[in-house]
Amino acid sequence: MNENPAPNAPKVPHVVILGGGFAGLSAARALRKAKVAVTLIDKKNHHLFQPLLYQVATAALNPGDIAYPIRSVLSGQRNVRTLLAEAKHIDVKSRTIELADGQLTYDYLLVATGATHSYFGQDAWERWAPGLKTIEDALEIRRRVLSAFEAAERETDATKLRAMLTFVVVGAGPTGVELAGALAEIGRWTVAKDFRSFDPRTLRVVLVEGADRVLPPFDPILSAKAKTQLEHLGVEVLLSSKVTQIDQTGVWFGDTHIAARTVLWAAGVAGSPLGKSLGVPTDRAGRVLVEQDLSVPGHPEVFVVGDLMNLPQGDKLVPGVAPAALQSGKAAALNIARLVAGRATVPFRYLDKGSLATIGRAAGVGQIGRWKFSGFLAWWMWWCVHIAFLIGYRSRIVVMMGWAFQYFAFSRGARLITGAAWEPGVGRTPTTPPTPANDGRGPGVSGPALPDTGRSPAGSAR
Repeated sequence: MNENPAPNAPKVPHVVILGGGFAGLSAARALRKAKVAVTLIDKKNHHLFQPLLYQVATAALNPGDIAYPIRSVLSGQRNVRTLLAEAKHIDVKSRTIELADGQLTYDYLLVATGATHSYFGQDAWERWAPGLKTIEDALEIRRRVLSAFEAAERETDATKLRAMLTFVVVGAGPTGVELAGALAEIGRWTVAKDFRSFDPRTLRVVLVEGADRVLPPFDPILSAKAKTQLEHLGVEVLLSSKVTQIDQTGVWFGDTHIAARTVLWAAGVAGSPLGKSLGVPTDRAGRVLVEQDLSVPGHPEVFVVGDLMNLPQGDKLVPGVAPAALQSGKAAALNIARLVAGRATVPFRYLDKGSLATIGRAAGVGQIGRWKFSGFLAWWMWWCVHIAFLIGYRSRIVVMMGWAFQYFAFSRGARLITGAAWEPGVGRTPTTPPTPANDGRGPGVSGPALPDTGRSPAGSAR
């Protein structure tokens, strides 16, 4: 099946955008006045506001609060059409994209398919420690977390109960810090009075990080304050701890074992597999090494943006955060418009607008330029920025109301277990400690991935 523009479409250059995230939508909007026909492809029909995804995973928001139909976003833009399809391979020589059920040709291509979680070569761990990148991931995490409390209500063995009420989060980047803080609050406040056979306030939340501090992308002073705030919530923070195995019994650190029913993964990310199909150099995490104008080497008609690009600026790489995605998507689109008009492209310059991370109720850290702050101010700014970046007036109102309800009532209104309650299996006894496999690139395991740096409208936080 050929998915090229309809026969009655104007004979103008065809621009294909792969991905409807921050970068893809930013690019499509930037081409609204260009004399091109744009096709935006995504395997989901919605744009997902990932910075608030952990709120769905921890039962504070519903999926519809942070997702918005892509077609609705672009409905007023006449030169864009949207296809619900999955891209499998890119042939840059023939300028053809192989879809799961057809193919598509392009004159200019913009790849914004982002990144996914990586287990550093230990993919079997995903069964026991889900990551957080999609709505499906968030609902699975929510199911496991709430199922743990339900199972604890029926448990009479003290040892098994302790494991049921132990939650381990691997990776202390922004995602891990947010999850750990939210889990502590659920037991401490949200469900504290809902159960009769056990006290939810006795839950144990363990945050594991292979580096020597939490939030490694942040200033060390802010990392120290974040650790203090996490510990104030009751989170155990294990630094310089290398995970060597995850199974149905919990987490291993060499010979040390933490028995835990629920383990969550927030440790590493890797670029979309589509990046490698371009046939150009990539880094060890699968991100494409792009030129200064965001095009790929040898193919000036192909651009890679957002989390999938590797672009040094100064002594650092452009971070995998929402501002970089928004800015790079727009910059690449404007460079395509320049090429269509017969003009030269211009280099991309990322403007760092600061970093924010939320930790829990009235707790967070932030940095804007040389100004560092923490506590209530950082938390309040984090929420204001994220609400402002939400797509859709209704979404902003719903999230604001939910946030206010959660803050004043100490409650989370989306505590629904969808599907069957999760059960990790029977015979949950530790086996022989595994052989450590650490190459120093992650939380104690080997493989081509990078630590999670989060994604936030404000900077290096989620």
